[in-house]
Amino acid sequence: MEGIYYAKAAAYIGAAIAMGVGSFGPAFGQGMIGAKACENIGKYPDSAGKIRTTMIISMAIVESSAIYCLLIAGFLIFI
Repeated sequence: MEGIYYAKAAAYIGAAIAMGVGSFGPAFGQGMIGAKACENIGKYPDSAGKIRTTMIISMAIVESSAIYCLLIAGFLIFI
């Protein structure tokens, strides 16, 4: 009976590690994307619309890896 509690504890710890480590990379990447976009909009204000559109698409791609980590953490906790 105690084995169930150990398995649940391991699943919760694994979910926490997956979210902690899996969220660090996308957060760092989004910060870099935003910084470079602001820098380029400052240099080339005429092309701000194109830079903003490219930035939003890039952030969505980077955010998808954090969403995958959330799904894995959810599977570990609920399944």
